[in-house]
Amino acid sequence: MRNIYIIGVGLIGGSIAKDVKKLNPGISIHGIDANETHLQEALTLKLIDKKANFEDLKHADLVIVSIPVDATETLLPHILDVVSEDTLVIDSGSTKASICKAVAKHPKRRNFLATHPIAGTEFSGPKAAVEGLFMNKTNIICEIEKTAFKLQERALTIFKIMGMNMRYMNPEAHDKHIAYVSHLSHISAFMLGKTVIEKEKNERDIFDLAGSGFASTVRLAKSSPHMWTPIFKQNKVNVIETLDEYINNLVKFKEFMQTDNFDAIFKDMENTNHIKDILNGIK
Repeated sequence: MRNIYIIGVGLIGGSIAKDVKKLNPGISIHGIDANETHLQEALTLKLIDKKANFEDLKHADLVIVSIPVDATETLLPHILDVVSEDTLVIDSGSTKASICKAVAKHPKRRNFLATHPIAGTEFSGPKAAVEGLFMNKTNIICEIEKTAFKLQERALTIFKIMGMNMRYMNPEAHDKHIAYVSHLSHISAFMLGKTVIEKEKNERDIFDLAGSGFASTVRLAKSSPHMWTPIFKQNKVNVIETLDEYINNLVKFKEFMQTDNFDAIFKDMENTNHIKDILNGIK
């Protein structure tokens, strides 16, 4: 494998480029991005070796699609149109059902592997790329049986070298589960940040009084709206379901407060403390 093309040279695409280049310096990495500034930054940071365009994808051994999920859904069929019969195409989107449906009947569906590496930060762009970002992280793979076996092997070899642990799900299960453990977390952070900003008109007070607890809880509110709005749109049904359950718990908490039922609040928090045991088992 000599030629890798990364479409979207931001946090995820750039981090993949860093890992691949470290593991195999002889590989040539080509970047495609609608943002010319990002492309130039990626060149300057040596995340990529060359700029490229969509027509160049015919020379690719591997294409990594790391752009907002709505753009992936639109562009993926056209990417498959261009690539050769032996090219592996993977994506890194946080939703899977809509993307998989977009190429379900494509003649080169066997060239595509739907993946979601559960890794990232609240930052974006080429400067946010981190070496080793995927080490010991989970990579969810969907519909692997629809990908050509030799391309499956190529992908799994790359993922294992990068230190990722594989999990296999169907796209619908992925979207349902990820709504709880990822999408709801981002909504909570955005809405907490919104609530505090709207209530505390004097921003100096926020920064003077904010402790590490607030900072860590609201961290995800720094994430890109360009990336997250399409995610919420594509996973709308599951996100609304999680919000219904979350809001119900908030309403119950408020009712306990109003009725001075602090025993119930204590019990809820004590039961929820079990999450530390669950998370301690996740590496």
